[in-house]
Amino acid sequence: MDVLIYLIPIALFLGLLGLGAFLWSLKTGQYDDLEGAKWRILDDGDLPEEERPHSENRNGL
Repeated sequence: MDVLIYLIPIALFLGLLGLGAFLWSLKTGQYDDLEGAKWRILDDGDLPEEERPHSENRNGL
């Protein structure tokens, strides 16, 4: 039972630390562009022209 004297404050501190990190990420705009991230994964813009898929070469992209 004596261990609860240490564990409860540690758990509260870690919970508040996590809440603070989440609020900080909201304030700095980490969740503003959720749609753009999934489209940037599919972008092959960093490939040289000869390594791009043929459909991109024919369309002039």
